[in-house]
Amino acid sequence: MKLVIVESPKKCDTIGRYLGSDYLVMASQGHIRDLSTRGKGGLGIDVENGFVPNFAITKGKSKIVADLTRAAKKADEVILATDPDREGEAISWHLAQVLGLDVETTKRLQFHEITKPAILEAIENPGLINMDLVNSQETRRMYDRVIGFKLSSLLQKNIGSKSAGRVQSVALKMIVDNDKEIKEFVPEEYWSIEITLDVDGTKVVAQLDKVDGKSVSIHSKDEAETIVARIASSYHVASLTKAKKRTASKPAFTTSTMQQEAYNRFKFSPSDTQAIAQKLYEGLDIGGEHVGLITYIRTDSTRISDNFYHGHAKPYILETFGDEYLGVVKNGKKKETDQDAHEAIRPTGTHRTPEIVAKYVTPREAKLYKLIYDRALASMMSDKVEEVTTVIFEENGLSFKATGSRTLFKGYEAIYGEIEEKTSKLLPAIDEGKTYSKINFKNEQKFTNPPSRYTEARLVKLMEEKGIGRPSTYASTIKLLISRSYITSKSGVLTPTETGTNATLFLEKYFPEIVATDYTAEMEHQLDEIEEGKLAEIDAMNGFYYPFMEKYDDVTGRIRKDPPKTTGDVCPVCGAPLIEKQGRFGSFIACSDYPKCKYVQKAQAPEAKKTGDLCPECGKPLVIRKDKKGKEFVACSGFPSCRYVRNLDGTETPKAKPVSESDYVKPCPKCKKGHLVLKHGKKVDFLGCTNFPKCRYHEWLSEKQK
Repeated sequence: MKLVIVESPKKCDTIGRYLGSDYLVMASQGHIRDLSTRGKGGLGIDVENGFVPNFAITKGKSKIVADLTRAAKKADEVILATDPDREGEAISWHLAQVLGLDVETTKRLQFHEITKPAILEAIENPGLINMDLVNSQETRRMYDRVIGFKLSSLLQKNIGSKSAGRVQSVALKMIVDNDKEIKEFVPEEYWSIEITLDVDGTKVVAQLDKVDGKSVSIHSKDEAETIVARIASSYHVASLTKAKKRTASKPAFTTSTMQQEAYNRFKFSPSDTQAIAQKLYEGLDIGGEHVGLITYIRTDSTRISDNFYHGHAKPYILETFGDEYLGVVKNGKKKETDQDAHEAIRPTGTHRTPEIVAKYVTPREAKLYKLIYDRALASMMSDKVEEVTTVIFEENGLSFKATGSRTLFKGYEAIYGEIEEKTSKLLPAIDEGKTYSKINFKNEQKFTNPPSRYTEARLVKLMEEKGIGRPSTYASTIKLLISRSYITSKSGVLTPTETGTNATLFLEKYFPEIVATDYTAEMEHQLDEIEEGKLAEIDAMNGFYYPFMEKYDDVTGRIRKDPPKTTGDVCPVCGAPLIEKQGRFGSFIACSDYPKCKYVQKAQAPEAKKTGDLCPECGKPLVIRKDKKGKEFVACSGFPSCRYVRNLDGTETPKAKPVSESDYVKPCPKCKKGHLVLKHGKKVDFLGCTNFPKCRYHEWLSEKQK
């Protein structure tokens, strides 16, 4: 019996069926080891002896390791088949270390799709563990541990923030900078002028293009009215041009572009997209067969294999659409940061069409599968061809332009249409030199808009463009920032919280290089060089650790010397100056003599809005208040002396029935002044004192009383 170890339990049954009864397939369920928290600074790294990492079994993985160890001892051979990336390679190496396997001889399987042909090909052509990949992942983990531990402790001690990180802090700064740009934006006035012409019974709208042959920008009402005064009653066609426009399809999906497009089309968050794609990759039951539907989902490559093109895509396009729709394979432009270790994300076969798959999966899984399927096939189809018509209408020194387009050949759009709003439309037949009457005109004041807030998809795109993180980290980084309460995401639109902004300001002040995109991108570049065997792990750590720790020690000393910001007031308890502090929930005012004096100034509640009416019971002003759920109501400003309340629409709220002596159960044993009466709680009835809230004594009902 041979033991094959994969990462996910969901792959076990499928791969086991493909390999047959001679193989036992088990799962590590991700990483089994991580850096310990032992040693200097709790880093789990032996810095003095060449940055040797100290690994420990990950919490909760002891049983999995024990099960794998028992199975490995019984097996004739152990084969490692973790995911085909840095993390997967590192998991294989850790398994080899824990199970006592020889790294130089233990077979390592690589497959990029979970289909029978791919699995059988992998088992026939095994490789070995790539130690360059392992070293790259190990260095990344040490980078993250040092930065995360050291900066997080500074943030927690000084401003009460939860954490910092090599990738998360840069991503957070991008969101904070975007927010700052929006808040500081000053709108500028501009005017647009358009005319509507009667072209043989069809209305054609044309925009002002030039004035006296020159392009013009209109910034005031006076400028606009000066031009409007020159608008004629009719316009002749000064020029009419028609040109063919060819639009090529986009390459097949990478991790980043898949996340972006899924958000743009369906408003799927990056983490949701990754979770759905993971299921499609690991396999689902389709017509009684459990099979992987798409290739590996963590990739920055747009490459399509020759096998898929010639064996699946080309025959499908020719049969379904015809010869003229077959294009060329687009592999896209390879950036320096692209690893190109895998293919683009594509379906594992064209015979499982989106229509067939949709019968067996959830609606969200069906949507994403169709998106991946259509995009991959469209990338190998011919260009879309349009005829673009541009018409210039002139009179009295004013030129107005109208454009229109019509599709001559759909090309790739036969399967994958763009979702962008079409601004052009088909123009009616227009004769050059002919004059057309003006129906009306529009002179409209407008203002420039501030930058849009980043969406989750936009942030993913920026992280990819700037080389921040890797495809596997985009979604998890955003999720982490949300869980840390550094940002909020409403319908995918990102806004920094006060806590997130404070964390960024702190790091910008003391560690500007850590939140600089160039610094983080350079670290990613070094990890790539380690992966390619061009840079030694110890050289990378030496170049990072010692300068970082020198800066850290310097900053730690300077922070202690920074005087706190005083408010100008003194503590009412001890007379020491009051200072402004930062906590988990933002800034607050407290005594500077802490911990001797623990005075904290209570935050003043915002003044309640007055309704303009007086309380019918006591004559004091009525105000608008909110209940615990945020619902507004009208109440007396004399609360708690007066408890008058009513709804916003003026209707009275139902009042509790007055308590009479007949309701008394017994005298209150605590205050001796009130009586216990039956009260109704949210979930249960109980006996409470009539002297509430001065006396809060209560008793639960006995079975007999119930």
